[in-house]
Amino acid sequence: MECQVEFYKKVNGDIPVLDHLSSLDAKMRAKAFSQIELLKRHGFQLREPYVKPIKGARYKGIFELRVRFASSISRIMYFAYQGKTFVLLHGFTKKTKRTPRRELERALRYKEDYERRCEDE
Repeated sequence: MECQVEFYKKVNGDIPVLDHLSSLDAKMRAKAFSQIELLKRHGFQLREPYVKPIKGARYKGIFELRVRFASSISRIMYFAYQGKTFVLLHGFTKKTKRTPRRELERALRYKEDYERRCEDE
């Protein structure tokens, strides 16, 4: 029961997740793509340590795909759209224990933009 994975694309054509993935070293990038495949294969059945929902009513429906390789930690923010489609919003390298608010707000902004543009189509 495979799910679809889409990459959020900004109005200007930029794809934030691909920009993030291309900034990672080869081994971390490979691990991230492998975890994206896990998400695709297992969908909502995938749990910690691979995925975790973002806490707080404001961010309801946003999840983080948790990628770790050696001492490097990366996160890819995503949400589920209309059932079995996961939209990967953006990624960042995690340097602190808590997810920075600006990363949460960026994910929320991209999610709202994606949903608004899909409704307009």
